Amino acid sequence: MFASSLERDSTCCHRPQRPQRRSPARVKGRKAGIRSHVTTTGTAEDYLPARLSSKALREAASVCRACPLWRTGTQTVFGEGKASARLFLVGEQPGDKEDELGRPFVGPAGRLLDEALDEAGIERDDAYLTNAVKHFKWTPRGKRRIHQKPDASEIAACRPWVVAELAVVKPEVLVCLGATAAQALLGRGVRVTRDRGRPLESELAPVAFATVHPSSILRAPDAEARRRERALFV
Repeated sequence: MFASSLERDSTCCHRPQRPQRRSPARVKGRKAGIRSHVTTTGTAEDYLPARLSSKALREAASVCRACPLWRTGTQTVFGEGKASARLFLVGEQPGDKEDELGRPFVGPAGRLLDEALDEAGIERDDAYLTNAVKHFKWTPRGKRRIHQKPDASEIAACRPWVVAELAVVKPEVLVCLGATAAQALLGRGVRVTRDRGRPLESELAPVAFATVHPSSILRAPDAEARRRERALFV
């Protein structure tokens, strides 16, 4: 899917609008003493830098307290990749390994994504990878941290970060991996099972697609189902 998405000819020229930045007056402790600031603001708009750049966004996101997930996540896991990438990939949220290392898509699902990109002739470093939610939401189970799906308020709070990343990168193709990313960026009417692999209209990029998250392929019930889903994914 990835190779064909870049090969599609599009006459659309939509570019993402710069996110609106609200007054920062009520956001305290952005620099020194930020750890003592325990009030969530409800939207990452309160943390957007005045001038958008990859570096400025990453630094601002590192102290984001827009939703309660900063309390349980080890760190903000911001996007990474080529600053002018043609392909922009968005997943749901970082997993256990991503939370530990501070990088997106470095766990089992990330390895599958890397394989799919390689088979499509795309270098990971030539794409931009990020998530709809920047902190790991989890629940303890023994010594393990088990993924929990972010709720609507957490997704909405984090959305300005992804919109800002899109405004900086200006990709040709936006690919949403999974329902959370697709509905956060392309609208609640998007259904991955129905819309998978077909071009969708978006103001965020000239062409947008929705497909499954690689983690869903890993959860397939048997080897044949995994093989079939993986073939569709590439």
